[in-house]
Amino acid sequence: MTAPAARALIAEDEPLLAAALRAELAALWPALEVVATVGDGDSAVAQALAQRPEVCFLDIRMPGSSGLEAARALAEDWPEGLPFPLIVFVTAYDQHALAAFEAQAVDYLVKPLDRPRLAACVERLRARLADRAAPAQLQRTLEQLRGLLGAAGAAAGPSPAAAAGAAAAPRLSVIPAQTGHLVQMVPVAEVLYFEAADKYVRVVTATREHLIRLSLRELLPQLDPAEFWQVHRGTVVRASAVASARREDSGKVTLTLRGRPETLTASRLYAHLFRGL
Repeated sequence: MTAPAARALIAEDEPLLAAALRAELAALWPALEVVATVGDGDSAVAQALAQRPEVCFLDIRMPGSSGLEAARALAEDWPEGLPFPLIVFVTAYDQHALAAFEAQAVDYLVKPLDRPRLAACVERLRARLADRAAPAQLQRTLEQLRGLLGAAGAAAGPSPAAAAGAAAAPRLSVIPAQTGHLVQMVPVAEVLYFEAADKYVRVVTATREHLIRLSLRELLPQLDPAEFWQVHRGTVVRASAVASARREDSGKVTLTLRGRPETLTASRLYAHLFRGL
């Protein structure tokens, strides 16, 4: 098979491993142009959106956003109508993570890199590039990411033991929100949605907004998932606060709320939560 010309991004925080992957790809796939090599998840997202490569190699554990979080951000922000990149996750050996990748039919590589395994991955990528279609590729990726986030989010985050501890975190009933010397106790029962804002999270009720020094990643295990739904990587909404959901041509969903004038956006990754019965 003649290798199709393609461009790739490598996201790996260990320079020696990034260089090794780049060298092996040059030998196995000479037509592949590596357009960017970055060392953290946030840079991976920014460069992928700017360069729009056909393939992204994403290390699972990186500073800032993990490889899985970077893939989620790309799925949410990728321009409509453009072919979505093929994603290959790179991970240190972790049986829990590998089982999750296998279950979702996700391409992955294990550190240290094994050349025959990489060669097989390259052949699969070349074959998929030859006949991929933009909507089909994005839909496939969305389904894979939903499975990973739902069943194996620990593949990108803490160890299984740490994940189990997070899952057992007590549910919040009141949120202490500090402004200067004043701490306001916000009942969780009054919260309509949470929204990431730089290093803070906005806590929004029908009548007030508060900022707390807590990330959504830290907050989510303390919320009841039956009551609070993540609808975007930066937004968690109380399900009962959603008055209506309108699906857009882009695949995203616009949410109107009870008790607030603004609308929220559910990304393509979470749009399936609002399918009619």
